[in-house]
Amino acid sequence: MSATITPVDASAADTVPAPAPRWRRFVRPGAALLSGLLLYLSFPPRPLWWLALPAFALLGWSLRGRRLRAGFGLGYLAGLGFLLPLLVWTGEEVGPGPWLALAAVEALFVALAGLGIAAVSRLPWWPFFAAGVWILSEAVRARVPFGGFPWGKIAFGQADGMFLPLAAVGGTPVLGFAVALCGFGLYEAYRQIQARRAAGTETGTVRDEDTGTGGDTRTGTGAGAGNDVGTDAEGGTDSEAGGVVPARTPATGTPATGTPARTGTGTGTGIEAAGGARPRPGTLPRGPLVAAALAVLVPVAGALAALPLVDDSAEDGTATVAAVQGNVPRLGLDFNSQRRVVLDNHVARTRELAEDVKAGRAPQPDFVLWPENSSDIDPYANPDAADVIDGAVRAIGVPTVIGAVIAPETGKLRNTLIEWDPDRGPVATYDKRHVQPFGEYIPMRSLVRVFNSNVDRVSRDFGAGTKVGVFDLAGTKVGLATCYEAAFDWAVRDTVTHGAQLISVPSNNATFGRSEMTYQQLAMSRVRAVEHSRSVVVPVTSGVSAVIRPDGEIVAETKMFTPDVLVEKVPLRSSLTPATRMGTLPEALLVALAAAGLGWSAFRSVRARRTGAE
Repeated sequence: MSATITPVDASAADTVPAPAPRWRRFVRPGAALLSGLLLYLSFPPRPLWWLALPAFALLGWSLRGRRLRAGFGLGYLAGLGFLLPLLVWTGEEVGPGPWLALAAVEALFVALAGLGIAAVSRLPWWPFFAAGVWILSEAVRARVPFGGFPWGKIAFGQADGMFLPLAAVGGTPVLGFAVALCGFGLYEAYRQIQARRAAGTETGTVRDEDTGTGGDTRTGTGAGAGNDVGTDAEGGTDSEAGGVVPARTPATGTPATGTPARTGTGTGTGIEAAGGARPRPGTLPRGPLVAAALAVLVPVAGALAALPLVDDSAEDGTATVAAVQGNVPRLGLDFNSQRRVVLDNHVARTRELAEDVKAGRAPQPDFVLWPENSSDIDPYANPDAADVIDGAVRAIGVPTVIGAVIAPETGKLRNTLIEWDPDRGPVATYDKRHVQPFGEYIPMRSLVRVFNSNVDRVSRDFGAGTKVGVFDLAGTKVGLATCYEAAFDWAVRDTVTHGAQLISVPSNNATFGRSEMTYQQLAMSRVRAVEHSRSVVVPVTSGVSAVIRPDGEIVAETKMFTPDVLVEKVPLRSSLTPATRMGTLPEALLVALAAAGLGWSAFRSVRARRTGAE
């Protein structure tokens, strides 16, 4: 009896896969940061609204299938990439400290959105849930802390975009949801198409065995767009292609052969559940592709269907309005350091307008709108200020809205708009209802002083008003939202539900220099015009002042830091858009969608762990 030793072919032995290059660990963080930067670039003054779509597509690629902790970190990077450049104007006069602190805090809300998107990213129809999670984060950020800071809502970057008509359907939440959904849908459509291309070229069979109990081990064609198989953050299996994933050898990534005998918990898409029929090798179910297509098409179709809601017809006739931009003597926090100069500038521009009207060079306005803080001293406490205002208003001969800081003997300051009648003087006031934290009042003053001594420049806090601002100016009901209030859905909507036929957003942007802030704020007013189907007039001390029609079109605007007067005839309207009628309901429904997705994801996680424990 003899024995023969047969040598083993080395090429047939299992080989240990080579470690991935170190640079690959930075790909997803870099993509998340880039997605945030693209979001920033989609905002005014750049007309690049469409960059929000690849931004959300890239964010979806970064977050899909990630662990919750990784989703939080990647979301935070996206938030910094977005908000650091967007909010740089907040440090224009007070240094980088407040800017960096604000961006760092606000980016935490984007980080939480990243965590939520990662959690729902393995669900069927995940782009819809992910877009809902984004709107959930915006809803929270618009309310907390200190009353919220909605600056940077995705909707405010879409004033020039094709999705703008959706603002009339459901306000800024529906508009932002549509943009996020379309972006996530574009990524999912690309991923599904790539998966089908790969499946169509495969000649092998399904992997012999693929089980997972934890970690994030994956094999696939790379970049997250091909056929990835791994375990999710909760320990369940994940089929990223939404269907059958051909197996590959560890070393070469080429299709492996063998008898299909996969086992798992059934926590993926359900197409390989135990005892279920397996699709033929190389085929994928149509459901995920349909979901991706709808995620892209629904927002586009919705925007087209909403076009009839964008109407600038004059339902209640027209009004000729004048917006005065008097300018300031200097940029920055000391714009009003020279007593009465800002007031005198606005008085001079108004008197010049009166002379032009008398000479026939300009039409007679029905009323005049001055900016916020256009009277740099309290006209109630300073007779000289009251006298020059009264003289200017009598010269033009129509009701004029004056912005002033009112300083009562006791209590808090008030940021007030005064209706000044040419015959009766001041007849009505509106006190700003949402005063700006760290700008008009200082929360936690003693603590904040440790980090920045500029807090003491606000030596006396402003108090918030309680009444909705609607002035009857020569028969036209004008709604008032002072400066920062334009960012808040409720502050503008309240004026329309209280009868406003036109909206005014008087502002003072002198403290932010020549930054992008004024253009970002102007875009908000354009979105509000479409949202509520109202003309919007934006008088600003130093620019940019503008007149906006109900369709969001700017018909007249000034340059920055130049004295000017805009006189335009605008349509008046009283009908209510669906967005105005429904108020917060669309936002609540989108928040419920996000909650449903997060709850479903949590349920699948718990079920997967229990199944694994058995």
